[in-house]
Amino acid sequence: MKKGLLNKLHQSFGPQNVYHEQEDLLVYGYDSTPGIQGHPEVVVFPTSHEQVEQAVNIARQEGLAIIPRGSGTGLSGGCVAVKGGMVIGLSRLNRIREIDAENLTATCDAGVLTLDLFNAAAAKELFYPPDPGSQKVSTLGGNIAENAGGLRGLKYGVTRDYVMGMRGILGDGQPFATGGKAVKDVAGYSLRDLLVGSEGTLGVITEVTLKLIPQPQDKRTMLAYFNDVRSAAQAVSEIIAAKVIPATLEIMDRTTINCVEDFAAIGLPRDMAALLLIEVDGHPAVVAEEAEAVMRILNKVKATEIHQAKNAVEADKLTAARRTALSALARVSPTTVLEDATVPRSRLADTFAEIEHLKQRYGLQVGTFGHAGDGNLHPTCLADERDADQMARVHAFFDELYDMVLNIGGTVSGEHGIGLAKKGYLQRQIGSGGVEVMQRIKNAFDPAGVLNPGKIFVDSDDTVGR
Repeated sequence: MKKGLLNKLHQSFGPQNVYHEQEDLLVYGYDSTPGIQGHPEVVVFPTSHEQVEQAVNIARQEGLAIIPRGSGTGLSGGCVAVKGGMVIGLSRLNRIREIDAENLTATCDAGVLTLDLFNAAAAKELFYPPDPGSQKVSTLGGNIAENAGGLRGLKYGVTRDYVMGMRGILGDGQPFATGGKAVKDVAGYSLRDLLVGSEGTLGVITEVTLKLIPQPQDKRTMLAYFNDVRSAAQAVSEIIAAKVIPATLEIMDRTTINCVEDFAAIGLPRDMAALLLIEVDGHPAVVAEEAEAVMRILNKVKATEIHQAKNAVEADKLTAARRTALSALARVSPTTVLEDATVPRSRLADTFAEIEHLKQRYGLQVGTFGHAGDGNLHPTCLADERDADQMARVHAFFDELYDMVLNIGGTVSGEHGIGLAKKGYLQRQIGSGGVEVMQRIKNAFDPAGVLNPGKIFVDSDDTVGR
């Protein structure tokens, strides 16, 4: 790195907030996506909105790409610096500025951890529902960039549904603000909705205003086991058809159940084909009625075992077991390739059947879990990226699976984003015309192409992306 640039960065941010040595940069060449590595030239950690603006302007003057980064928990390579440049780490921009109980809003810096906001809202008897699996470490800015979901998405929606406003910096250094605390706001284009899910390609988000809601007064948690996946999928369809919308409706297959039991040892039966974790919440009278309806449906579809948590501690233990699914699977092999196939709920059983067929065909170990109520599944190949033949089979497995998913009206990403890993899949889903419209939007926001280059859109020099 040029000495003049390093001096400028040290003066602007302090040496403790600038990483430029190779051993410091190494970890910032990755996120949580296997097989993808970048090579940032420098990482800076602003501690204010103004410092983010300063970082963007320095990068622009020096001809550096700009890669916004939260905690690096993404699963599509969205914050990996594959074209070099400056990573702007937002994890030190981490103040909860206000919990406004009167307006039911929270205003936070982009680097606030998701669980920290949840806990701060709960201390005032308020509720921030989005809960991605990485909530203990993921940042609000990263959640917004990827439009993260979570276990409560079925009833409460995803991150987009709670974003009311934001501030940030465009690629040319221009500050922007959109939305705010007003519940209704149709003044001009909805820039907020364009920026949510834009994966750092349209602007660097520095501050967000989020909607909070009252805490549910009661909840009941149930666990049901099944001898076959089709009966579990039927239970999901019948619960929704009965107009019961659980807060949580999660599924795990036998491979995942066994990995979780190896990891957490909570007494899950190893011989079951699938389990459903179901939580209903709300007013006590409604919760009692909905729990009874769910139990009737589970009995009707002949669930092998049905358990209802006796208290909050037991309920939390059951939910925690589901949250450990990815960690449990990741212990089995050196490489965990987690995908994000989402299908109409009525096609869940067909999708599980296709996963079973394909894993046998390609000789792979695959555990599948996910948000059954949303039709959002996470088939997870347990592999070793040092084995080129095995990784080729992993990619062939997902290529065929996504063909099936798209043919039945599904999507290649329900919550993980496109990033680097799914650029080819996106083209399959929305076609060249759809990609061209998105590219025009990108060009309008970032005509110089400096913001998170290489993501979402297929480049002629691509070496990653399927």
